[in-house]
Amino acid sequence: MLSVKSLHTEYAGADGQTVKAAQDVSFEVPDGALFTLLGPSGCGKTTTLRSIAGLERPQRGEIALGGRVVFSSAKGVFLAPNKRNFGMVFQSYAIWPHMNVFKNVAFPLEVRKPRPSLREVREKVMRVLSVVQLAELADRDATKLSGGQQQRLALARALVMQPQLLLLDEPLSNLDAKLREKMRFELKRMQRDLGLTTIYVTHDQSEALALSHEIAVMNEGRIIQIGSPRDIYERPRNKFVADFVGNTNFIDGKILSAVTGNGRCRVATPIGELNVQCVEALAQGAPVVVSVRPEDVELSEGAPAREEDDNLYHGVVDAKVFLGDYLDFQVKVGEAMLLARVHPSLRTPTGDPVHVRLRAEKCVAITEVGVPRVAPAARKF
Repeated sequence: MLSVKSLHTEYAGADGQTVKAAQDVSFEVPDGALFTLLGPSGCGKTTTLRSIAGLERPQRGEIALGGRVVFSSAKGVFLAPNKRNFGMVFQSYAIWPHMNVFKNVAFPLEVRKPRPSLREVREKVMRVLSVVQLAELADRDATKLSGGQQQRLALARALVMQPQLLLLDEPLSNLDAKLREKMRFELKRMQRDLGLTTIYVTHDQSEALALSHEIAVMNEGRIIQIGSPRDIYERPRNKFVADFVGNTNFIDGKILSAVTGNGRCRVATPIGELNVQCVEALAQGAPVVVSVRPEDVELSEGAPAREEDDNLYHGVVDAKVFLGDYLDFQVKVGEAMLLARVHPSLRTPTGDPVHVRLRAEKCVAITEVGVPRVAPAARKF
């Protein structure tokens, strides 16, 4: 297991101000899991990754893998990057252009001590090239590979050392959209088949959701929320997470009733009263923002059958855009405008009335710092 505790990294910025790149960053990654650090540029995710790799020296904290401490400010431990046995793939791939595919992968083995025999080098290189499906291109010049092939070559060079931990710093960002989608499947397959504990850094929410066992959303040097991809997407704990991970509708409101046994509460909003899911117990009258994903705004021309806790409203189609496999509708409901993502079979014209259903479990009440909360003992989920 990888353990990162209370990591704090700062440095002097160009204007002389102190940049707090990582602040009290803590998380654990089970063996064989893929853990993603997700956030906007400058949030501290790459600094955290480089600290784990040993390319940055934090001011405080501790990093350990499998019980072996590689950094500890309290114990005065700082293991050099080449002694950590971690593999890393950079955003730029850092392929050596004067070497062919085989030599690029073999190089880390040839400079290690003790140096393996030529036979061992060849066996290890060809084994890892087979894993990344480049064995037939072993003799090709590295510069003559496609973008996707270069990305797999960089992975092979990291894997050939049989690292305890694989660190990936936005490895797909230089690829075009279709190739990125293909490489997500390749990465996920390789990580699963090899059982490699992996830390993945990206600002791309789709990559994070597609690849990860767990995601840590970061902002301004801090981890805002850790959870499974489904938890992060469906149960954001604050407005930043809801807004950064996917598209969503925000509806301002106030808590009318306390959380029930099924985690529901009732909120007064500009579109009317809403039954919603509360991720934490909140005091009556507390201001909240209700997050509803566009795909969870259900539209129909006929009145839908009501189920328990459903929120049913009448709306008017304000605008719509055809996007191939789905339609985006803007629908005026009460005093609010909602974005709905629906199947193209719905053909309600602009200006016509439409029925709107918001299922309670898909409406999440979230808060900002400083909102009054009930005592933790009263929390019910």
